Amino acid sequence: MPCTVIEVGPCVVTQIKSLEKDGYEALQLGFVDAKEKHTSKPLQGHFQRAGVAAKRHLAEFKGFDIAQYHLGDVIDVNFFEDAVFVDVIGTSKGKGFQGVVKRHGFGGVGQSTHGQHNRLRAPGSVGACSYPAKVFKGTRMAGQTGNERVTVQNLEVIKVMPEHNLLLLKGSVPGAKGSIIAIEK
Repeated sequence: MPCTVIEVGPCVVTQIKSLEKDGYEALQLGFVDAKEKHTSKPLQGHFQRAGVAAKRHLAEFKGFDIAQYHLGDVIDVNFFEDAVFVDVIGTSKGKGFQGVVKRHGFGGVGQSTHGQHNRLRAPGSVGACSYPAKVFKGTRMAGQTGNERVTVQNLEVIKVMPEHNLLLLKGSVPGAKGSIIAIEK
């Protein structure tokens, strides 16, 4: 069965956002230890107030019962023990500037005769002439492909391995090998 092996955490609670103070409830989690000399002074103060070591990556997650958590609490792969399906959020691989065939799946010109000349992968017409006298917004054209936030929903959890902080998911996740992703129940 094809699956993706993901290292999960341990993540440390670095800030608790409350409804009274911040206007919404969320947990800020830190992941991967960082050297203090590679951390800015404001972030050093932020981590000192939380009483945790400096972290390289910070992310906020809503939907937690914040009354259960305190600064410095560790959230590891055991959090997903009871999960059957999860959503994975990541940044897709960047492909650079691509044409309409690769970017949007256009078919290109179907025949290679009857006057076809070096327009095999061109997009064709992008609109009429005097009316509407413009190109409509959202018209699919060539451009930057990939390198955008992608959410893959309802990936099945195959196995949780707490001894190695590993989570096995059925299917693929967005991004290159070694990239940082967010996993939500």
